[in-house]
Amino acid sequence: MTSAEQPAAVRAARAVEEAGGLDGTVNLLGDAFDALVGRRPALTATLQGTQLGHSLHPLLTDLPIGLWTASAALDLVGGPSSRAAADRLLGLGLLAVAPTALSGWADWSASGTRVRRVGVVHAALNSGAAVLFGASWLLRRAGHRGAGVAVAMVANLVVTGGGYLGGHMVYRLGAPTGGPMATRHPAQEVVPRAPLRAA
Repeated sequence: MTSAEQPAAVRAARAVEEAGGLDGTVNLLGDAFDALVGRRPALTATLQGTQLGHSLHPLLTDLPIGLWTASAALDLVGGPSSRAAADRLLGLGLLAVAPTALSGWADWSASGTRVRRVGVVHAALNSGAAVLFGASWLLRRAGHRGAGVAVAMVANLVVTGGGYLGGHMVYRLGAPTGGPMATRHPAQEVVPRAPLRAA
């Protein structure tokens, strides 16, 4: 498949890989990680999932995304009786942002240039989504429920874009390229496909 034949989303992600203009931000974030976290090997190892044997970040991303998706579902089809639950789920998703972001930052810090460039945009989208979800929560608390729900729907679209770039980093670029996932072992046992049976 030629570059022109690839889906637009793939072409956009690959353009981010080549975006040297992001390198200044990449370097700033790398220096910040080294200063705040990188000098604490035990913390870095925990954030990278060393004790798990694989990256911690994908496990944690299910928390905010799942909570926000459940909140959106209740907003759309739950009716008035589900409003309090929708708001609580949204708030719980916000509480899950910090550990999720820190674990992603740890993976990012151990990765190569292309991953880091895509990671900067991934983080920007997810940070923007978190801000929008926070605004939605405040609007709901202030009694502006309709506006709060609308903002949350936009935030869900933004976090979907961030999630796409996360998948691009893992499945097309092999991130994280450092930490406990730096050495990948192919499966030792090949499991044959079961024969098809006639109906």
